Amino acid sequence: MIKTKATGPIPSGYHATDGELALGGQKVSALVAEHGSPLFVYSSNLLDNRMAQLRTAMPDRLDLHYAMKANPFPPLLRHMVGLADGIDIASGGELRMALEAGAAPEHISFAGPGKRDEELEKAIQAGVTINIESPGECERALKIGARLDRKTRLAVRVNPDFDLKGSGMKMGGGAKPFGMDIELVAPVVKRILDAGADWRGFHIFAGSQALSADAIIETQAQTLELAARLATEIGKSPAHVNLGGGFGIPYFPGDEQLDIAKVGEALAGQFERLPEILASTQFAIELGRYLVGEAGVYLTRIVDRKQSQGHTFLVTDGGLHHQLAASGNFGTVVRRNYPAAIASRFEEETAETVSIVGCLCTPLDRLSDSAAMPRADVGDIVAIFCAGAYGATASPASFLGQGPAKELLVD
Repeated sequence: MIKTKATGPIPSGYHATDGELALGGQKVSALVAEHGSPLFVYSSNLLDNRMAQLRTAMPDRLDLHYAMKANPFPPLLRHMVGLADGIDIASGGELRMALEAGAAPEHISFAGPGKRDEELEKAIQAGVTINIESPGECERALKIGARLDRKTRLAVRVNPDFDLKGSGMKMGGGAKPFGMDIELVAPVVKRILDAGADWRGFHIFAGSQALSADAIIETQAQTLELAARLATEIGKSPAHVNLGGGFGIPYFPGDEQLDIAKVGEALAGQFERLPEILASTQFAIELGRYLVGEAGVYLTRIVDRKQSQGHTFLVTDGGLHHQLAASGNFGTVVRRNYPAAIASRFEEETAETVSIVGCLCTPLDRLSDSAAMPRADVGDIVAIFCAGAYGATASPASFLGQGPAKELLVD
């Protein structure tokens, strides 16, 4: 007897037409027939709705940035440039893509350890804000700016002495390759000011993929307190403070949506009680997966149906080379099932327990494990949801010579 394992919750906003999952008003069978399989499909309407919900929940004083590492697909990135107040990048390649997508340089910030000199030079020439990660990086940026005779725009990334409780990835609260320990911050900022550069403020990122509103509220309060403490030590108000992100989305059974209304209400109250040294500071949060993750679906066609010792396997033409995270091989300690469905039979009742696997010759290539699904056969289409973030570009597309999946932005 094969034990059935639950799948994660399918995000809201998805509907059926004639029994099939429909995206942008088109049935999945039509999308696959026209564009091929495997295929990532992103919904601009869902992107718009998510940003509108976020703006309603968050205080007006807060800018909303898109962390494009989550999904840099050019049509999607252009759409997000039009929705967000800023774009956060993490490489010279992302800088080029952000500029090509129409992002204004003054609304781009560049974070990440290990920035090469050529990346710093391009960022300084473009006029973006560089989030400095170490005293050494600060000196390199100042030297490059002097050589170019350009006034560099520099913020200091802080390694906070706290982390975001319950976060999927902890970015602070201990020895980290990201940012500077607190005791280094004031001397580096004073060095920036003495050099005549444009000090833009602080970048304080404590963690990501949290679903607890209380944890995010606590971390944001700690972040504001730390920013005020550092500014007081420096003796100058920061123009800008990036509070980081951390907003998660439900991937697995039992996960629930983050209560953004509660987070926004608490942050508005914290803004009302700011100390004088932060009274004129502009604040932002940077979000990636929260903005785009639930707006994407990965479609892959079943090419074989087989039995092995009483277990049914649906073999698809996709796999972990496009959806590493859904396979459980992207930092997950215990493998759990992403939201999944037989998209071409979206409204049918479950009828069997199956494992959905990819086309790679590795046992790691499993998209859904012992899940309850409608009866499906060769030619049916599988949908893996929450595929809008860390899918196409965070997976080993060249593994076994398979190549990338196509991507598509629809209404």
